[in-house]
Amino acid sequence: MRRIAITVAASTMTLSLAGCGALGATGDSSEASPTKGNDVTVGLLLPETANTRYAKFDYPIIKEKVSALTRKLGKVEYANAGADAGKQAQQMQQMIADKVDVILLDAVDSHAMAGEVKKAKDAGIPVIAYDRLAEGPIDAYISFDNELVGEVQGRSLLESLGSNIDTSDKIVMLNGSPTDPNAKQFKAGAMSELNGKVTIAASYDVKDWKPENADANMTEAIGAIGKNNIAAVYSANDGMAAGAIKALTAAGVTDLPPITGQDAELEGVQRIVSGEQYMSVYKSYPSEAEAAAEMAVAKVQGKDIQFDALTQDRVDSPTNKDIPAQLVTVTALTKGNIKDTVLADGIYKVSEICTPKYKAACTTLGLK
Repeated sequence: MRRIAITVAASTMTLSLAGCGALGATGDSSEASPTKGNDVTVGLLLPETANTRYAKFDYPIIKEKVSALTRKLGKVEYANAGADAGKQAQQMQQMIADKVDVILLDAVDSHAMAGEVKKAKDAGIPVIAYDRLAEGPIDAYISFDNELVGEVQGRSLLESLGSNIDTSDKIVMLNGSPTDPNAKQFKAGAMSELNGKVTIAASYDVKDWKPENADANMTEAIGAIGKNNIAAVYSANDGMAAGAIKALTAAGVTDLPPITGQDAELEGVQRIVSGEQYMSVYKSYPSEAEAAAEMAVAKVQGKDIQFDALTQDRVDSPTNKDIPAQLVTVTALTKGNIKDTVLADGIYKVSEICTPKYKAACTTLGLK
């Protein structure tokens, strides 16, 4: 499902150029094609609300960037599916009926949306897969390097076990939703690091990424393996890490095993500060969202040079090959680099992380 034509480094270099305006795609759309000026309408379909990133980062950043690229004449028509693939199909049908100019699609179910993608294509509306690789005739894809995410999680988990790591160490894997193609890539990346080095004692594909489902799966694993026999927990994201911690705590575990995560959610960062969660994966949502907005506007305004510069990678989906793409790099987030990542990038303020419950731990880490 994944084939990268050039390196992630080149991809991130493109981002830097875009941010500096070197691509000619920021702030001024005077070179728009005659068929579409600055009155651009971008349809944005996001998948769920369990992850706080979509409302806090993706939507507002894309909205602001589209406005900036179109001299405040462009707009974003936004809908969130709440993890309901049928609802998302209806939302996309509505956007097609509304004749939006381009659609950014973060699919709940990448396979189920293939038919809607074709309908949009037939209606002359480009579709850019955002964050998750949708099937069907999409025009481009923008996401993080998902296998790299899994590799970073797997390496971090091994590091957490220290030098005395043993192949008999029992690991529980809480993978992402089976309807999300990214989840398969996270898992593949993690397994490339873990395979042969530890024992995967239990593995679950957690429905809809929901923390309560992760809690239930973790409870089952504890019953089968024994609460004192779990060396570490691979959790594909922060929300499910919270579910795993809840299950372990309910089982009477006071010395929590290392637990991975992803998304650098505020609660996840706080758990890292307190030591409940070992790590998360920090992904620069502003970089991804701004690049997606630039792609969308360049596509409908006929700025082929800018669009090509933003999509120099190539990926394959189950239905289409050689899809123009941009894959953004990621960073392992631990206690040691909170200052250099989420704080330095302005994702959070110290005051947001270091609430009274976490103040002592923050002081120990020098977060002031």
